Amino acid sequence: MQYGYFDDKAREYVITRPDTPASWSNYLGSTEYGAIITNNAGGYSFYQSAAQGRFLRLRFNSIPMDQPGRYIYLRDRDSGDYWSTSWQPVGKPLKEYKSTCRHGTAYTVIESDYAGINSQTTYFVPLGQLFEYWWVRITNTSDRPRKLSAFTYCEFSNNWDTSQDLVNLQYSLFIVKGEMRDNLLRIAINDNLTVDASNFINNDQSRHSWMALLGAPIVGFDTDRTSFLGTYRSYHNPLAVERGLCSNSKAYGDNACGSFQADLDLAPGESRDLLVMLGIGESGSFGKCTVEEFGSVSRAEKELQTLKSTLHSRLESLKVETPDPEFNSMMNVWAPYNSQVSFNWSRSASLVYNGERNGLGFRDSVQDVLGILAADPEAARSRLELMLTGQVACGGAIPVIKPFDHHPGSEPAPADEHFRSDDCLWFFNAIPVYVAETGDEAFYRKILPYADHGEATVLGHLRRALEFNLERTGRHGLPCGLEADWNDCLKLGYHGESLFVAFQLSMGLAVYAEVAGRLGLPAEAEWARKQREVLNTSIQKHCWDGEWFIWAIGEDGTVYGTKDFAEGQVYLNTQVWSVISGAATPEQAEKAMQTVKDRLATPYGLMLSAPPFIKTSIDVMRAVLFNPGIKENAGIFNHTQGWGVMAECLLGHGDRAYEYYRAFMPAAYNDRAEVRQCEPYVQAQTTYAGISPRPGNARTTWLTGAAAWAYFSATHYLLGIRPEIDGLRIDPCIPSTWPGFKVIRQFRGKRLEIVVSNPNHVCRGVTSLVLNGETMEGSLLPIQLLKNENRVTVTLG
Repeated sequence: MQYGYFDDKAREYVITRPDTPASWSNYLGSTEYGAIITNNAGGYSFYQSAAQGRFLRLRFNSIPMDQPGRYIYLRDRDSGDYWSTSWQPVGKPLKEYKSTCRHGTAYTVIESDYAGINSQTTYFVPLGQLFEYWWVRITNTSDRPRKLSAFTYCEFSNNWDTSQDLVNLQYSLFIVKGEMRDNLLRIAINDNLTVDASNFINNDQSRHSWMALLGAPIVGFDTDRTSFLGTYRSYHNPLAVERGLCSNSKAYGDNACGSFQADLDLAPGESRDLLVMLGIGESGSFGKCTVEEFGSVSRAEKELQTLKSTLHSRLESLKVETPDPEFNSMMNVWAPYNSQVSFNWSRSASLVYNGERNGLGFRDSVQDVLGILAADPEAARSRLELMLTGQVACGGAIPVIKPFDHHPGSEPAPADEHFRSDDCLWFFNAIPVYVAETGDEAFYRKILPYADHGEATVLGHLRRALEFNLERTGRHGLPCGLEADWNDCLKLGYHGESLFVAFQLSMGLAVYAEVAGRLGLPAEAEWARKQREVLNTSIQKHCWDGEWFIWAIGEDGTVYGTKDFAEGQVYLNTQVWSVISGAATPEQAEKAMQTVKDRLATPYGLMLSAPPFIKTSIDVMRAVLFNPGIKENAGIFNHTQGWGVMAECLLGHGDRAYEYYRAFMPAAYNDRAEVRQCEPYVQAQTTYAGISPRPGNARTTWLTGAAAWAYFSATHYLLGIRPEIDGLRIDPCIPSTWPGFKVIRQFRGKRLEIVVSNPNHVCRGVTSLVLNGETMEGSLLPIQLLKNENRVTVTLG
């Protein structure tokens, strides 16, 4: 079943049926003022942190998931009939009510037609501002005059700290005030206290929000939720809307809302614009000044165009044209945009993540950098510097970095038992790619502090990352799993050994040797090479089981992942990373990936492991607590799917790599959305595997490592457009059925138009590379030969 389509020209996804299988969401704003909105106008807004700065309320795990939201109700004053400009929350019959939602890059437009009235509401946060617009245009499409009342509605939190707002009700129900001042709604929390602007996390301070309505006279308002909704009612049948009159209520404890009433008289064909503005700060100062500067439709229109042009310009870093239109939609808009949103908010704010991950998860955020490097290298560098200052002097890392409360040089280090083994090893994926994208080799020599004490160059930070794992190895010479390796469910402790981390470490040592060599540090390079030789010898001695690699060795010596191990026998991560790291022999690499094909591949993606865990001790593998076929318990964990694609590309298996990519690519499910259920335009964290009763269902969208790795694996490996310090490598690994493809790539201020031909229908192998009419040797475009405008022709054969 299909609920919408990709409008690539407008760079939007258009939802044509509002009764989607789940709430399909979008993001507004920035890391300072962020917001989530769904196709039915549900969602919430927050300042800096979804946990400590959420000023619009959302009740998690509700039915539906996205209520309350940003609603506009319309009521016919003659008939008493009322509806909402989004299908929900009123939910008129779809035979009578038509709705279209256009999710774009940090804006959403919801259009409706009901009873001869058309409405179009555009939601967005202007660049660099601390408020949002709801710009609604109401048109009388009937043949008679219409008398309408419009009611706005949003629900303010009683405390910006989520746990206080939703759990500590004996406190939070007594601290909110709401009133109208100078035609603005003023919402105050802890109004008797002062603002502590320099200490965002201080909960004992006053917080303020404001709301304005322009475009029509205000005939009433409500700031008390019960007065607007009624005691035994809900968002679908508010008392004030049903009776056609706000009561001018003032919240004083209990719960606050934001409702304005405006009456409109429209002749046939007449339109009227209403402008709702909602933001944070004192209404009498910040709110008033903001309305004076931004409170016009012309200014809103200008701000919207600025927003679109700015975000669309970031998408110009790479444009593709392949035989697969769904792949094109993902690559040209949604994969980079999804990567940007994940980069912005890590795993802290969505309809599922309710703010308990209050900040940037260390290893997640380092990986997220891979998704935005070409589009925004300056932001990537800034984030890498932030995360490097989250590394402690022993080489481990603080699990979560709070940009709004991070103090390098004086942060307490985690207790030894709380270090995770993979945290800082992700730098060896992200930092070299940043340097390759920008040519900024000097970055390796920049001095940055550790989180707790001391400082080092970036290269020094990388050395400590390697030493951290080399100093924490088990009896077989493999890195210890510590509190967790990538798999949070795997508990190996300070003596159990993780093969996944061993492969990461092997790759990290290889990268360090190459970087040190380029920087003229031969002794450092030799140190890394020798350490890698020792490590790889241990891997070969203890970890190959004939057809695949094991995944761990427990503290008691138990080897997990052998032919004799009943549960979790084959583990995806160690097979694909044996190839990515280069630690597997060619024969092992082929056998391991064939095992992946035979044992883990499904129509919906690669299972993380098989068979599922049922009797395995929870003390070692906590995935046993999940139902079989979900998440880490033999589910399809989408974070890992890009690694499978990369491994197959490295082996030259383009047909298989693309088969795997299509299996987990969201757009491939656009015409069967009932299978995936969640948004067909962004990645999800997990997909139910075939051993579950609901194969193909996907959950936890937007904020996932799958976003960056899906985009990275597609652009750098399938399309094979890989930046290197010395230039741009063109090394595609595509399906043999493709006759070729085209790419426009922005690279270090230069534009390259790349045309790849595949006349012999191979998967990989550049036989001809021509740059501006000159034939190149190999597959590298040297940076010194690139002009401002470049024409590149590539032939595979």
